[in-house]
Amino acid sequence: MDIWTNKGFSISTNKKYLDVDLIHNFLSQEAYWSKGIPKEIVIKSIENTPLCFGVYKGEISNEVGEQVGFARVITDLATYAYLCDVFILPDYRKLGLSKWLMHIITNHPELQGVRRFMLATKDAHSLYSKYGFEPIDNPELFMIKVRKSPYQQ
Repeated sequence: MDIWTNKGFSISTNKKYLDVDLIHNFLSQEAYWSKGIPKEIVIKSIENTPLCFGVYKGEISNEVGEQVGFARVITDLATYAYLCDVFILPDYRKLGLSKWLMHIITNHPELQGVRRFMLATKDAHSLYSKYGFEPIDNPELFMIKVRKSPYQQ
């Protein structure tokens, strides 16, 4: 488990530091992609994701700082990765935390061999393009199966 510090903030991949209540609150109430998601689903998604990144105010030591952001990377750590559930709390935006988080994620040693690194976004194209993400050249090659979840309206 890795920890990075910068200008009074920390990022860690240690899941024991994650504030699941905060993550669930943001994803279920604020995030356009997961409104209404049950806490049990958030917990299961974290448990089954190899790389979760928590962003914290303060340095992490024996006492965890206040969590202010989150991202997770669904991956096999070999060929494919999907970045999702990325957020920085509104009070901590415009401090460079999302850029720092993306730098940490895209340079993470366990993701360097991944050939296909994907994400979906409605409104953050300019952020992600700075880290090498670009529109899909041949979207007709991709397909998706979406099942209606009980929490979706």
